Amino acid sequence: MVPPEEPERRARVLIDRLLSETGWAVQDRTELNLAASRGVAVREFPMAAGHGEADYLLFVDHKAVGVIEAKPAGHTLSGVQVQVRTYSEGLPEGLRAPVRPLPFIYASTGSETLFLNGLDPVPRSRRVYSFHRPETLADWITQPPLSKWATEWMDEDTLRERGLQPDRPSTLRSRLRTLPALDTRGLRPNQIEGIHRLEQSLYAAPPRALVEMATGSGKTYFARV
Repeated sequence: MVPPEEPERRARVLIDRLLSETGWAVQDRTELNLAASRGVAVREFPMAAGHGEADYLLFVDHKAVGVIEAKPAGHTLSGVQVQVRTYSEGLPEGLRAPVRPLPFIYASTGSETLFLNGLDPVPRSRRVYSFHRPETLADWITQPPLSKWATEWMDEDTLRERGLQPDRPSTLRSRLRTLPALDTRGLRPNQIEGIHRLEQSLYAAPPRALVEMATGSGKTYFARV
């Protein structure tokens, strides 16, 4: 009979390997050394009272940026990230973090991994092949805020009306909600309508968007705009 902890232990072996392959130094809490690498993943890190223990707490440049919840193979991950968000909101006092709650949330079995970026306007989990490299998370966390990105065509009150947070690092999905007004000069009516509908789709952020236009309707110029 397989001990109940064995499947999760196997998952953690796989997760440790994936983290190491993507540039993370994996450590036990008792051996904590944030200077060991730009990205450090610390196992079984106790969070603030009432927030449990994170299977892995992720540090980039000595600052906490995310958490990983490990689950045994075959476990359904879709509901796990609610639990992981509890960890992301429970960072102990005294630890530095560029953004609170911690924005980068993973749930993984080692063979399947879901990722959620809490910086997005409407965070949505998605499957990823592996964990992101520390420098990737560092780049995302240091992006200019929307208050600087859209300052020429949108004020902070308008940003907030759109459900955006002007002072947090911007993401692609948040920037797609701040596109400037379309310059319609030289565009046909069908092209204008198509661009507006595409912008509406980008604003809603579905996983995919498709533009369908008839032959001779100006698809090439539409794509260039």
